[in-house]
Amino acid sequence: MKRGDVVVVPFPYQDQPGEKIRPAVIVQCDAENRRQANTILAMITGNLSDFGQPTTLLVDPATVDGSGSGLNGASLVKCYNLATVRQKRVLHVIGHLSVTLKQKLNDCLKATLELP
Repeated sequence: MKRGDVVVVPFPYQDQPGEKIRPAVIVQCDAENRRQANTILAMITGNLSDFGQPTTLLVDPATVDGSGSGLNGASLVKCYNLATVRQKRVLHVIGHLSVTLKQKLNDCLKATLELP
């Protein structure tokens, strides 16, 4: 499992007990993914209502950068919706973010966490 992998995982709900099988992107660094049994993920959704926010990243598989993501349609990575899950709960890897999208992901995470 590597940073930037797009995975399918039971992602916990924010406001109630339970979870939903959905895509997510691994945001934890590779060294920690190797060292620990847990990984940190950012939720991916097909709901584009937050598009344009500094804390969200648009991934469109119809573009060159989004073509390797494994997603079926334009989606948002919501960097303000993070979860830590056991790596063994990841159902499968469906794709990977391009270098350009990973750089934009970094910017979104910085905005979410108010990092320089």
